[in-house]
Amino acid sequence: MDIAYLVTPLITWITVGPIKFLINSAKARKWAFNLVGNGGFPSNHSAVVSSMATLIALREGIGHPAFGVAVTLCFIVIIDANSLRQHVGKQAAAINRIAKEDGGHKWLRERMGHTLVEIAGGLTTGIIIGNIIHAIFGRG
Repeated sequence: MDIAYLVTPLITWITVGPIKFLINSAKARKWAFNLVGNGGFPSNHSAVVSSMATLIALREGIGHPAFGVAVTLCFIVIIDANSLRQHVGKQAAAINRIAKEDGGHKWLRERMGHTLVEIAGGLTTGIIIGNIIHAIFGRG
């Protein structure tokens, strides 16, 4: 097994997390620990799937079935990040408003989804990392 296919998502995730934290902290002008996780720029999920799709395209070619699967996965992740998770965040906001009086209510995180800019940032970051990993590990 070619190790590049295993380390690509891991390296992407480890790289994008701190980038997201620093960008969100700079925007908030304070340490943005509450923004670690879902949401924010760039999209971790979009970066991970696009880095794998990029690596597969570079190594196997865009005509390979694995590339088709990777692109399909990218679309699913992007649609989920942009629409489904934003709806979950809106529901969390509504629940928080309704339950405001309840002192025992655990506040639900409202920032769940990604904007198109955050997704584009994730895709761009993933493509760059996929190219870097391909350059480092070669053809395998």
